[in-house]
Amino acid sequence: MFARKLKVEIIGGSEGERPVPLKWLDSFAMRNFTNDAAFDDTLPLTDGAMEAGNRVSDEALRLAMEDWFRRKGWLNRSENLVIRDAEICL
Repeated sequence: MFARKLKVEIIGGSEGERPVPLKWLDSFAMRNFTNDAAFDDTLPLTDGAMEAGNRVSDEALRLAMEDWFRRKGWLNRSENLVIRDAEICL
């Protein structure tokens, strides 16, 4: 089910590039109201790291996470997320 490992980082702002805190990733995974079942195939691991299934679109995930984090007040308008494949899970 979780075929890919992803790096999820915040870019922009005064702090530069940094991993998304696990608390944020957990909040998104547990309380995601996008009504997109594809996001059920995500599993937060640690700061800036999560696993995802093949049907999870990186771009859709990024947009949904940015929206959620901004609504929570955690991500400001000068910051964005970058999602990259970290490695293939075997």
